[in-house]
Amino acid sequence: MTNPLEGLGGEGGFDLNAIMQQAQALQSQIVDAQEKLAETIVDGTVAGGAVTVKLTGTGELVGVEIKQGEFDGSSPDDLEDLGAVIVAAYRDAKGKADALAGEAMGPLAGGLGGPGAPGGGEPPFKLGF
Repeated sequence: MTNPLEGLGGEGGFDLNAIMQQAQALQSQIVDAQEKLAETIVDGTVAGGAVTVKLTGTGELVGVEIKQGEFDGSSPDDLEDLGAVIVAAYRDAKGKADALAGEAMGPLAGGLGGPGAPGGGEPPFKLGF
């Protein structure tokens, strides 16, 4: 029985060790970027600052601030409005978090050679067969 990987190394082939090292380095960069995103806080503010929502760069909700005197807690209409404003502030913050994540992770995803990567989605190495 022959080795199915025999003949893949050398000229025109690929070095499996080099590919594994590249994959490990890329994984390390991705983990670092995710950790930085998790530590970064973005704000979403609406209604002239009446409500501010805080998210991590990974999209985790970590706080909601409501400016005193902006909403009447005993008014059903004000409370309904407050709910809608919180959702709008969350969407604002989530858009910022998604943009931040795209900036941090986009270059790393491009190194994978998948669809949408620079270079037309070609793999970052030549298989040689």
